[in-house]
Amino acid sequence: MLNIQDVRKTFFAGTVNERVALNGVSLTVKPGDFVTVIGSNGAGKSTLLNTVSGTIIPDSGRIMVGDRDVTRLPEHRKATWISRVFQDPMKGSSPTLSIEQNMAIAQRRGRSRGLARGVTRARRHEFEQELKTLELGLEHRLGAKVGLLSGGQRQALSLLMATFSAPEILLLDEHTAALDPQRAQHVTEITERIVNERHLTTLMVTHNMDQALRLGNRLIMMHEGRILFELDAQQKAEATVADLLAEFRKLQAATGEPALDDATLLETARSAEPAGAPSRGAPAHGAPTGGSSAPGVSPEGH
Repeated sequence: MLNIQDVRKTFFAGTVNERVALNGVSLTVKPGDFVTVIGSNGAGKSTLLNTVSGTIIPDSGRIMVGDRDVTRLPEHRKATWISRVFQDPMKGSSPTLSIEQNMAIAQRRGRSRGLARGVTRARRHEFEQELKTLELGLEHRLGAKVGLLSGGQRQALSLLMATFSAPEILLLDEHTAALDPQRAQHVTEITERIVNERHLTTLMVTHNMDQALRLGNRLIMMHEGRILFELDAQQKAEATVADLLAEFRKLQAATGEPALDDATLLETARSAEPAGAPSRGAPAHGAPTGGSSAPGVSPEGH
């Protein structure tokens, strides 16, 4: 479904500020796979998502969605096959439009748009049924401006809208990081249900290691633009947050630099709260794979 081949990206190449963001990353994501991606700031996580989505064009390498080479396609061209939910709840919707208007636009993602009425009675009923699944009461507020919603409500709506067009690839870029623990837990549960019910092929970047273990069937850890190791479904089911922290500490000992940033430590602490679901047992690690450099106009934080 998604095949990333030796993708490289360097920001500010040839200058004193040169930074390799992706250093030969290769990753194959099969249909229905849900891959969680962890790593400290600057590891290349969000840059990886940016190259897949088309926000950033890689310096070299190849990105395939099915049998289509989408390496150099811009973001709007990839929207037919790829949907994304950002960390910032403000990015996934238009605050001045109503809930139903936002949903109508999302439903037409990647398709031609004529002058037909955007919200029909049949569509309104469909939107109500979809919103009921969020359990936030939004089905009773279809005419409300999205800008009036809380961050958690808006992020849940963005997630729902991102899956409307049945994308071939769903990208989740730390989509619960800006929410309080209770709302983050709720959006995490919604994510798990929607991805499973709709059999969506998903890449999710997160600093929350408990979330990374709980969701999905594969896990990869990135550092300095490379994929350091991967856990398959069985290894992931046996791993614990303590095991992942141990891997970060091994990395820190090997490089002499902090491998855990404040965001990762904060998310780890949040996972330990009662609202977080406990993880499981002891890991086995896959063989190291390649990394790559990141594309774009300015360096990414992840």
